[in-house]
Amino acid sequence: METTTSFNQLLNDHSSSLKTFAFKFTRDVAVADDLFQDTMVKALRYVDQFKEGTNIKGWLFTIMRNTFINDYRKDVRKNAIITQEDEISSAHLMKSSSTNAAEGKFAMADIQRSLDKLPKCYYDPFIQYFEGYKYHEIAEDLGIPIGTVKTRIHMARQILKKQLKVYKK
Repeated sequence: METTTSFNQLLNDHSSSLKTFAFKFTRDVAVADDLFQDTMVKALRYVDQFKEGTNIKGWLFTIMRNTFINDYRKDVRKNAIITQEDEISSAHLMKSSSTNAAEGKFAMADIQRSLDKLPKCYYDPFIQYFEGYKYHEIAEDLGIPIGTVKTRIHMARQILKKQLKVYKK
């Protein structure tokens, strides 16, 4: 490769088109600046892999595109890990909550009204299931077959889903 100074000059010559390219990827000035900087650092780090006489602009754009894709994949994996929790604790809900207490009170009141409207044959097994009882425990407690328990819980869910559809997001 030519001298370090001449390579730096080549990088400098393409910096404005690289910044524009970075902004097209990110649509955010600050993130585009970070992407541009990462690209420049990688170009300097891997200068020995650049073959003299080849298209430096294409080489730089490839570095930027790959950096963007790799960063995007990392973000997707990180977000997937965060959002794939089966159980959401109240601590997690408090951190991510954006609604106020009044809205929650209205929702709870609507849920309670909907539960109160359920026929007793659906209400009892549903509440026990909601409280953590297993199907066989509910069947034994209510003196009904396990299949009936499952059907009644399913029916209660369908009724509640219909009545509370305004809260579906």
